[in-house]
Amino acid sequence: MSTTPASRIVTGVDFVSVPTRDVERAAVFYGETLGLRRSMYKPERNFAEFETETVTLSVVNPERMGIGSFQPNRNHLALHVEDVRAARAELESRGVEFHGDVLDTGVCHMAFFDDPEGNALMLHHRYAPRVPEG
Repeated sequence: MSTTPASRIVTGVDFVSVPTRDVERAAVFYGETLGLRRSMYKPERNFAEFETETVTLSVVNPERMGIGSFQPNRNHLALHVEDVRAARAELESRGVEFHGDVLDTGVCHMAFFDDPEGNALMLHHRYAPRVPEG
């Protein structure tokens, strides 16, 4: 089935949820360690939001919000950087521990790490152009 603009319902991604048990600790990590701009901070409502330029990261305590139990996301959230090695070195100087070396897939560079709750993250830079399917 072809999707035409007239039938399209979803037009983008507004935010991605990142689960935490400690909104304050997560706010320090995403705001200070990663250096993301915090756009919303409501610890009394059990969430904070951080901007990446393309999508908002909504850090939430699902248990305190009544929307489920805490389970860290083990599917890597790819955080765009211009230079994976330089960004990794900077984050290592801020105490972030990485898993393995920088990976070069032939299309992109990636470096894997976790936030304090065990959510899987990666630094990512695609250097090969995207080739649309015909």
